[in-house]
Amino acid sequence: MSDRGEVMTSEALAEMLEANPVVLRRTLAKLRGAGIVRAEKGHGGGWALTRELSAVTLADVYQALGTAGPFSFGHRDEKPRCLIEQAVNRAVGTALAEAEARLVSHLGNVSLADVATDVRRQAKRRPRAQESA
Repeated sequence: MSDRGEVMTSEALAEMLEANPVVLRRTLAKLRGAGIVRAEKGHGGGWALTRELSAVTLADVYQALGTAGPFSFGHRDEKPRCLIEQAVNRAVGTALAEAEARLVSHLGNVSLADVATDVRRQAKRRPRAQESA
């Protein structure tokens, strides 16, 4: 959206990203809720960024999407009766919370402008035949 300096439809974005348009619209709705993108209705409408790329971090996006967390394991039972399981849950819960805090902190140091710069750099190195792959 930003590179093109224009509003893009969800269909055009989905095609460019090779994503399902329905899933993409749900994702864009979450980003809109966080104030990262805006939707313009009517003829010529679509989606656009609300801020410069340098003003949006990967942490902003991560938090806007409301993911369940970066790890696919955790408590088997929220209120176990077993004292051992309770102790393990506390230890694992603390470790997971610390790891996610470090992840979000790191993502907060990477802006969408940084990502765009990396994409451009990689695109220059990529042979033309692979660009559509």
